[in-house]
Amino acid sequence: MNTEKIFGYIDSMRDEMINTLGELISHPSFRQEPEEGAPYGRAARECLGSALEICEKFGFKTENVGDRAGLASFTEGEPLLGILAHLDVVPAGDGWVREPYKATVEGGKIYGRGAMDDKGPAVSVMYAMKALKDLGVPLKHGFELILGTDEECGSSDIKYFREHRRMPRWLFTPDANFPLINIEKGRIESRFAAPCRSKKLISLHGGKTVNAVPAFASAEVEGIPEAEIINAAAGSGCTAEFGITSEGGRTKIEVRGVSAHASTPAAGDNALTALIKLLSLINIDEPAKGLLSGLAREFPYKETDGRSAGVATRDGISGELTLVLSVLDFDGENLGGAIDIRFPVCETAASVCNKLDAALKRAGFEARSGGSEPHCVPSDSPFVKTLLGAYESVTGKKGECIAIGGGTYVHGIPGGVAFGCEVEGEDNRIHGADEFIRIDALVENAKIFAAAIAEVCNSDSL
Repeated sequence: MNTEKIFGYIDSMRDEMINTLGELISHPSFRQEPEEGAPYGRAARECLGSALEICEKFGFKTENVGDRAGLASFTEGEPLLGILAHLDVVPAGDGWVREPYKATVEGGKIYGRGAMDDKGPAVSVMYAMKALKDLGVPLKHGFELILGTDEECGSSDIKYFREHRRMPRWLFTPDANFPLINIEKGRIESRFAAPCRSKKLISLHGGKTVNAVPAFASAEVEGIPEAEIINAAAGSGCTAEFGITSEGGRTKIEVRGVSAHASTPAAGDNALTALIKLLSLINIDEPAKGLLSGLAREFPYKETDGRSAGVATRDGISGELTLVLSVLDFDGENLGGAIDIRFPVCETAASVCNKLDAALKRAGFEARSGGSEPHCVPSDSPFVKTLLGAYESVTGKKGECIAIGGGTYVHGIPGGVAFGCEVEGEDNRIHGADEFIRIDALVENAKIFAAAIAEVCNSDSL
C-alpha cells in the first residue's frame, strides 16, 4: 500500500473536507418531534439525506435504513469491517460566541455543533473512503460506513439497524478517544424509595441527572436550633461548602460541591452525600432520621467505590467499581432517589444489582435496579492490534488500549471498539458552547482511518 500517495491525496482534499463538514453542521440535527419519514425529526433526516447524497457523489453505494441510519460502501461482498458514526447532535445550549449551526473557520479550527461529536469524524471517514476508492487501492474484504441519527438519545437507530441488517464481524466507532477503547464498564442504574413523613424535615432536593455527581443540594428543616446545624456542619469533615440561613423557626441548608461525570466520581465533590451526612448528625424525627442515617452509612460522603454497601470490586484490566448516589428528593410523603454504578469486567449486572438492593434494604428502602453488562474486546486480538498499528504508523505515537467507565456507540455490539477521535489534553468543548475540531486533526484522522481500513480489509487473520 502506497501510504505516501494516499496521504498526499487526502491532504489535497483539505478544503473539500472543510466544506463538507460545514454542510453537515448546517443541519440542527438534535432529536425533535417525529414526522412521517423522519422518526427523529426533520433536521436529523435531512442531515442523513445530505450525507448519503455526498457519499453518492463520491461514487459509493448508499442505502437509507428506515430513515434512522444510512449505509455507504464501494466494496463488494459481505463486509468484514463496519465503521459506525453518528450525525445527530445535542441541542446548541447557551454561551456560544460563534453560530452553532454555521461552520466558522478560525485559527486553524472549525467551530460548530457536531464538529467533533460526531460529524467531523464522520467526514474524516468519508474522505478516507474516497481516497481509497479514487486511487484504486485493492482490498480483499469489503467494508461499510454506517451513519446513525440517534446516538445522543439512546441509540434506538442502531437497535433498529441491527433488527434489519447484519453488523459486520468487526466494527469501530470514531466517537470517543484515540488510541483505542476496548473495554467499557457495565452500568447499573438504581431507583429507590421509602415512605417518609416528618415534622422536622420540610424538604430535600439533590441532583438532577443519574449519571453525574451533584454539585448542589438543599434541605429545609424546622424546630432544630441553627447552632446545632452549624456545629454539625463544622464537625462533619465535609469539604463541600455549607450555607445555613434561618427565618421564623425554619432553617435552609444549601450545599455546593463539584460536579463530575458518574464514571469518574473521584473528580467531583458530592453535595448530596455531604447534605445527607449533615442531616444524619442533627436531631431529625423518625422515620426520616433512620432513612438518612441508613444512606449515610451505606453510601458515605467521599466514598466512591461502594465499599460500605458491599459492592466494591476491581480487576486488572478495567479498574474498580464506581458508585454515585446522584439524586434524592423528599416530597413530604416519600424519600427516594437514584444511584449510578459502573462496574468492571470481572462482575455481572445481576450480581451487582443483588448486592446494591440488599444495601438499600438495610437502609430502609425498596429498590429497582438494572443495567448493562461490561463490553470487552481483548487487547491482544488481531483487530485491535491492526487498528493500533495504523494509529502508530500515522501519528508516531504509542498505540495502547484504554478502559473507560462510560459507554460508546458500540457498547454491546460484538467485535466493536472505539477508535478516535478525541486526544488526551485537548478540550474540544463537546456538548458545550463553541465546540470545535482542529483542521489538522480532521485531515490526520482521515489518514488514520484510510490506513486502518486498508490494513483490516487486506488482513488474512481477521
